Amino acid sequence: MQWLVDVFTWTIPVAGGGLLVREVIGNLFGLASALGGMARKVWAWPVGIIGNALLLTVFLASLFGGADHATLLGQAGRQVMFIAVSVYGWVRWRAASRGRGDHAPAITPEWAGRGGRTLLVLGLLIGTLALTPVFRALGSWEPVWADAWTFVGSLLATYGMARGWVEFWLVWVAVDVVGVPLLWSSGYYASAVMYAFYGVFTLIGFFVWLRAKDREGTR
Repeated sequence: MQWLVDVFTWTIPVAGGGLLVREVIGNLFGLASALGGMARKVWAWPVGIIGNALLLTVFLASLFGGADHATLLGQAGRQVMFIAVSVYGWVRWRAASRGRGDHAPAITPEWAGRGGRTLLVLGLLIGTLALTPVFRALGSWEPVWADAWTFVGSLLATYGMARGWVEFWLVWVAVDVVGVPLLWSSGYYASAVMYAFYGVFTLIGFFVWLRAKDREGTR
């Protein structure tokens, strides 16, 4: 089974270090999922789950032979969370897509409303405050609040996407602004670059969904 170990630990030499191929592949699946999400396609969810499973092994570096990488508990935990919420989103979008036609978007975007926006904003702030000491006690990378922020924000953004809320794209922007320097400082360069790209991508996604909401006649 040595070949399997070699594939799992395959790295690309970069600036005196190594870039895990599975980190790159996991992020490419994430990008494909984001593109599918922008187009409101059901397949975005299972594609994203594959990427999440790969990235889970990356961020739990100490458990998977990555002694030269920091263990980011928030980033690892968010992959588990992604998988769980993605199953919910997958089921919800499949149900919503019935009767729409094979090539039609699965859902129609809508505003989150006052209650939804309150959930997103207060959830992000309170969740970060609550999880920061937990992640610190478990030995996550400093600044721990940034790890907690990206975890909570990712949870809320994914839930917002599953609900079809236009505002979920803006939550992703907030996640990316904090996530890029965190990932870069902890040595996850492929993920940091991908987060930087996502920052631009999510702004585009917001306006794409906003236009779709207006065009398809939602409130």
